[in-house]
Amino acid sequence: MSPEAYCREKAAASGSSFYYSFLYLRDPMRAAMMALYAFCREVDDVVDECSEADIAARKLDWWEQEIQAMSQNQASHPVTLALGPHVERLQLPIGRFRAILDGMRMDLMVRRYPDEAAVWVYFDRVAGAVGQLAARIFQGSSKAWIEPLDDYAIALGRGLQWINIIRDVGEDSRRGRLYLPQSWLIEAGLSESKLLRSEFDPALALVLGRAAGAARASMQKAFDLLPPEAYRSQRPGLIMAAIYHDLLQCIEAEGFAVMHQRIAITPLRKLYLAWITWLKAKPPGLHKAR
Repeated sequence: MSPEAYCREKAAASGSSFYYSFLYLRDPMRAAMMALYAFCREVDDVVDECSEADIAARKLDWWEQEIQAMSQNQASHPVTLALGPHVERLQLPIGRFRAILDGMRMDLMVRRYPDEAAVWVYFDRVAGAVGQLAARIFQGSSKAWIEPLDDYAIALGRGLQWINIIRDVGEDSRRGRLYLPQSWLIEAGLSESKLLRSEFDPALALVLGRAAGAARASMQKAFDLLPPEAYRSQRPGLIMAAIYHDLLQCIEAEGFAVMHQRIAITPLRKLYLAWITWLKAKPPGLHKAR
């Protein structure tokens, strides 16, 4: 199997909204996004599937060495073999890949976040850095709007990651992870111990509603930062925003009942949202669920 085929299979198997966001791209842009997503899946799987934290940490260290090797045209893994030519062609900053790995390390070492600012550090590594790389891929060889695109990617990454946190709060709590700011839990009178035991607490809906508001605010900030001239080139990111916002509306319509179920939207719905957003080539509206 070629490195490119390996990345395609890795991306397609996930069924992620990220995958649907670049279905309409043409090569070499599509191949670059497949390789970037495959890298994200590989390092995320290290954290999620490795039961021993020290072994997971060593694997992430290996990936850091592999990223360095890739930058020197000495890659050995199928993902970095596929990714390397795009990194060189588009001059993608290697530091962003290291930031992603630092975010994965936070999943191994950090179990609680005291406030929103602390959560943002994590978001900017696991989502913002990916978004900055993706925005550069979508922009191609053009260097126009690089600084506003970086700021846009950080804000959009925060919005999308808030929705991930809302969707996965039950699953994460059963793993002993709480990404919701502790200050929010205290202000709402939400018992951390109940969350960790997956017990119902009506205050959870208040905290998740606050997170939903933060998600919309971050996405709106992203859209405000994105130059209108870049809407067409950045359509895959706008597709991601449309799909995630639709998911957020579904979660809200279910009353934030996420502790014991994983709320999702269908692949057909994702395809529709991807298609309509691609045609419109503009940010989606961020109205609340009724």
